[in-house]
Amino acid sequence: MTSFSTDWLSLREAADHRSRNPFLQNQVLQYLEEIGSLKNDPIDIIDLGSGTGSNLRALAPLIQHSQTWTLVDYDPLLLIAAREKLCTWADRYIDGDNHHYMDDVMRPVTLVKNHLEINVTFLQKDLSSDLSLILSKSADLITAAAFFDLVASDWIEQFCKALQAPLYTVLTYNGVEKWFPTDPSDAEILKAFHSHQARDKGFGPAAGPLALNKLKHLLKQRGFQVDTGSSPWMLGQSDSSLIARLALGTAKAAAETKLVPIATTEQWSVLRSQSQRCEIGHDDLFAIYE
Repeated sequence: MTSFSTDWLSLREAADHRSRNPFLQNQVLQYLEEIGSLKNDPIDIIDLGSGTGSNLRALAPLIQHSQTWTLVDYDPLLLIAAREKLCTWADRYIDGDNHHYMDDVMRPVTLVKNHLEINVTFLQKDLSSDLSLILSKSADLITAAAFFDLVASDWIEQFCKALQAPLYTVLTYNGVEKWFPTDPSDAEILKAFHSHQARDKGFGPAAGPLALNKLKHLLKQRGFQVDTGSSPWMLGQSDSSLIARLALGTAKAAAETKLVPIATTEQWSVLRSQSQRCEIGHDDLFAIYE
């Protein structure tokens, strides 16, 4: 499985949080409010490809009930970073007992945020091979962020067959990119970038911009009610560091395909690193049994 650096995940977190589709987020919160009113136990959420816990930090404060989150990632260093960042983010925290958590990369922790308890368990699992085990766990909601465009179409099919709980996934890349002002090389750089994105990220050839439609179609076949909404990054002057990193990464990926002359990718990288504005397309999805 592909892993990402903690500094890249930190750099993108603010843009990720503000870009979520508000309509779908409200649907999810309404569903969780109904679930919370029907049970005495905490709401159970499993977050796939959790990275440093950004998805929890975005959603958990909006849920007016105690919660139990299971953060699942392949990279133990990201899980360690997640625990550290979550403990810093919380108003206070209580270390959990590790005796019953032999599969955990570290002790679970109870966070207290806005007077609500959030119990967090960290699981190091390879989602390319351990998916059925993860999805067999009881959950009120499965979540993921910026994840499904990295996995293969075959894996998405396997996931949809195994899914039993509602799914809320945000920030799936849809292939739309707009840089301002426009440049003649934008189109060929984007085409090369899409070619690179289709490479194997540990799950087989990645679905890339086709992922969300694939997910939507298969879940509807399973009897889920599926709603989607756009969640583009709208980056401006205050996002200059993110824009520069994004331009560098895009140009590097395009160059690796050898579909674009190296001089073109270098020129594009310099130009776009100084861009004042760009739009990167994403979509969110909420699926629940009808």
